[in-house]
Amino acid sequence: MPIRPLCPELALIAEKELNEDPKRIESDIQHIREWISKQPHLHARTDDQWIVTFLRGCKYSLERTKEKIDLYYSMRSLAPEIFFHLKHTDPKFMEILESGAYLLLPKLAAPNGQRIFFAKPSLLDSEKYKMMDVFAVTNVMQRIMLIDDDNTVVAGSRSVMDMEGLNMSFFMQMTPSMMRKMTVYTQEAMPLRFKGGHYINVGSGFEKIYGIMKSFLNEKIKSRLHVHNTNHEELYKHVPKEILPAEYGGNGGTTQEIVDYWKKKIQEYSAWLEEDMQYRTDESKRPGKPRSAEEMFGTDGSFRQLDFD
Repeated sequence: MPIRPLCPELALIAEKELNEDPKRIESDIQHIREWISKQPHLHARTDDQWIVTFLRGCKYSLERTKEKIDLYYSMRSLAPEIFFHLKHTDPKFMEILESGAYLLLPKLAAPNGQRIFFAKPSLLDSEKYKMMDVFAVTNVMQRIMLIDDDNTVVAGSRSVMDMEGLNMSFFMQMTPSMMRKMTVYTQEAMPLRFKGGHYINVGSGFEKIYGIMKSFLNEKIKSRLHVHNTNHEELYKHVPKEILPAEYGGNGGTTQEIVDYWKKKIQEYSAWLEEDMQYRTDESKRPGKPRSAEEMFGTDGSFRQLDFD
């Protein structure tokens, strides 16, 4: 099955920034597919569009692509809660989605625009919903974008988090092990181009959580984090106001319209998401030393000793 052709604006980015050569794509995909077939421990997707997503995420380094694919599917075996904690058909999943607290915005600023993830966590009851419930929802949206959206894969993505009204105790349930798993997954295993994270309307306790979170990140990612607080004009230099939800003065649709868009999109991909759950590694069959959760993520602990007054 041929991959989707890129629009000219994205094709230019793919060529200049990702080392994409249209003459080589087919042979590179075939190389990775053949490599997967020879790995006794690896049960991975081998469709063209999925493989090219990882190739682009690794700037067409074949060795880096192999490493990232292997790590991505290892995490499904060693941190299954990230992938299988809450299915997209679960009522709680739909409650979180319908809250509008965590959404990928459908509107783009330009044909080569970056995809924007927008969150307002305070829209959720932190007593009812846990961080892993939320991560299950955002993970499904991200996986759909990896297979469905060329802007996410080629141009990259940014996140905007509105911290207004958020009780920082929401983050107290996070343990170092959980945070490490999420960091390894998003920073090392996912073939994503993270272009920036932006925090607005921050309140008391934010700096402590922000400092802890940054301690898990590499220097490149840290350098792309920005706290704008109430200075939204600074945010607009990175994220055009017009693509934001109507509630934030943009014309990217109301939050409810964006929720409805995602409910339809997830329904369209329901069979794909079900089928995708089968892919992972069998570490007992890995040549050499099997990977372990302890080795990858370390020991557990908590942040409950922090004072959020």
